[in-house]
Amino acid sequence: MLQAPEITPEVIEKDRLYRDMGLTDEEFDLVKSIMNRRPNFTETGIFSVMWSEHCSYKTSKPLLRKFPTKGSHVIQGPGEGAGIIDIGDGQAVVFKVESHNHPSAVEPYQGAATGVGGIIRDVFSMGARPIALLNSLRFGNLTTGRVKYLFEEVVNGIAGYGNCVGIPTVGGEVQFDNCYEGNPLVNAMCVGIIDQKDIQKGIAAGIGNTVIYAGARTGRDGIHGATFASEDLSEESESKRPSVQVGDPFMEKLLIEACLEVIHHEALVGMQDMGAAGLTSSASEMASKAGTGMEMDLDLVPQRELDMTPYELMLSESQERMLLVVKQGQEQGIIDVFTKYGLEAVAVGRVTDDNRFRLIHKGKVAADIPVDSLAEDAPVYHKPSKVPDYYKKFQQMDDYYPTVNSYSEALKALLQQPTIASKEWVYDQYDSMVQTNTVVTPGSDAAIIRVRGTDKALAMTTDCNSRYIYLDPEIGGKIAVAEAARNIVCSGGRPMALTDGLNFGNPDKPEIFWQMEKSVDGMSEASLKLNTPVISGNVSLYNETNGQSIFPTPVVGMVGLLESLEHITPSFFQTAGDAIYLIGETKPEFGGSELQNILENSYFGKAPSIDLDVEAKRQSQLLEAIQSGLISSAHDLAEGGFAVALAESLFDNNLGCEVKLAGDLTVQLFSESQSRFLVSVKQEKRDQFESLVEDANHLGYVTDSGTLRVNSSEETIIEESVESLKALWKGAIPCLLKSRD
Repeated sequence: MLQAPEITPEVIEKDRLYRDMGLTDEEFDLVKSIMNRRPNFTETGIFSVMWSEHCSYKTSKPLLRKFPTKGSHVIQGPGEGAGIIDIGDGQAVVFKVESHNHPSAVEPYQGAATGVGGIIRDVFSMGARPIALLNSLRFGNLTTGRVKYLFEEVVNGIAGYGNCVGIPTVGGEVQFDNCYEGNPLVNAMCVGIIDQKDIQKGIAAGIGNTVIYAGARTGRDGIHGATFASEDLSEESESKRPSVQVGDPFMEKLLIEACLEVIHHEALVGMQDMGAAGLTSSASEMASKAGTGMEMDLDLVPQRELDMTPYELMLSESQERMLLVVKQGQEQGIIDVFTKYGLEAVAVGRVTDDNRFRLIHKGKVAADIPVDSLAEDAPVYHKPSKVPDYYKKFQQMDDYYPTVNSYSEALKALLQQPTIASKEWVYDQYDSMVQTNTVVTPGSDAAIIRVRGTDKALAMTTDCNSRYIYLDPEIGGKIAVAEAARNIVCSGGRPMALTDGLNFGNPDKPEIFWQMEKSVDGMSEASLKLNTPVISGNVSLYNETNGQSIFPTPVVGMVGLLESLEHITPSFFQTAGDAIYLIGETKPEFGGSELQNILENSYFGKAPSIDLDVEAKRQSQLLEAIQSGLISSAHDLAEGGFAVALAESLFDNNLGCEVKLAGDLTVQLFSESQSRFLVSVKQEKRDQFESLVEDANHLGYVTDSGTLRVNSSEETIIEESVESLKALWKGAIPCLLKSRD
């Protein structure tokens, strides 16, 4: 470990040691001009983490400003630990998504576990009780030992932390593609609930007030984790294991209870978790937001290792730690709350009026930096953008049309694709019922959590089809938001707002920045049209391995409100005799489809089109039909198209169906056209339903035959036992994990 005292500011500049920390030559020159001198080793480290992409969003900020962030129901948009929306009756929902991609690539169990721990702290630092966890995961194809290991360990890490901390993991998504082989994506989302009067913010206000450190002691784990998250993965990444933190969910559980008790204490001024960049980011951001300064004595920081330097103390990303600002003279009341839960809480500093970030170590000034230069005034870059050659080529192609020799075999193959197959192997490891508020568990279009003490519930989902975004980032961005909203509507909820996890490759490559730019344009347009403002989020860039980028993967986490528990709508057919309807128009659209993947082992051509006006109208009409009690089940059409949605709708209750299709059967069965829903309706409600929903086409009936039967005008084209299809669907992922490479 480099030790600060031996490395002078002159040596840092002469040997360009700042480059190893992640600063460019130009950024180091900017630091010198801000400081009016060369920074010392600790100061250089502090600037490097605070100016990393992970903390400053220096590359993505110009794009993030495009997102619509306001709405009549938005209480807190981006800028705090998490976003907040109003759900009425003085209550609010707090939620956010965060990535932990690079740590999970080199240490999958702890990388995933600490990703969960970090996002939970973002939510309860706002004063909210965490009530649900979701995730969005991406891996390479399950054909190599390494990918299987990453997949199994990430799932174990999510389960290990979430189950122990006592928050249900209720939903998520997993997709598999070769582009994620070296760089898996692990995005964790947390949802919390709060009384609006209890909302906290991370501010260091009140000159002379006391800064209190609470929770776990600081060690050497996770040092430079923020800058590790802001660089490409390479062969050397294995050596970055020390940049991966180690979590303790049992301590986090105590920390949640202590912090939720502390928010009712009149002495509390502000609270923030120590996430990326640890003590550095929490302290400097709290002071910058309040327009104050902060002075801390590092000798007072609880330490679990000997002889830690100021550099190590400030850059450590040890887990389960919080920073609080407390009214001067009232510290003991706060400290007593943490002590009650067996947690350490220590006064380590004070709020100052000089807008400086000052650190004292062994009686000497270890760092003295203008606080705004670390947070508000970090550099912002407008990167060059260039349309990729592959995109131009795809746009000039004729529409791709697949050749299908057997509709039954194609359906079976699709159901066994890991991206489509049952994720039961994953979610069976998660405790989805702890806290006893979960109404709809993993495996449905959206998870549903009841709001205790009311007749309301919250629907939540994560979504993103990165294949479409790779083919056409703008259209794909629209689809990602629309599909998340579709899932909320199908469950009976009104989409309210979203949080985004923007996972991309290296933004220094103009083609990658173009993907970012266009994705954000598409997401912004859909967010506006569907009235789902972006209230929080995370950016994860440099997701490349040895120069090979992932598909652009801007994950959408969305929350919706059900005004009544009576509106909860299952995604599976319920009763024999119900009529089956397809809402929406099916066109020959196979670019980026799962069928294209099976037949061609690649994705090319044009992404499916989407008309946001049509999307909004269909969602609105379907939600009205659900709230009017007309819908028995609703399921959105996604990967695999109609045939897959039809099969999935039968698996829960082991029913059967008989439907009749007209026109091009390959298109009707497997196209991935957007803005479509598969619903079932009781016979006596059909007239009312048809008068309310314009684009509904009656295709057939639910039966009790246990057989999925699809007819054309001339013959039966698919006739399969639902039990056998379900066995293929459920067994696909366990079978791949057990197979020898």
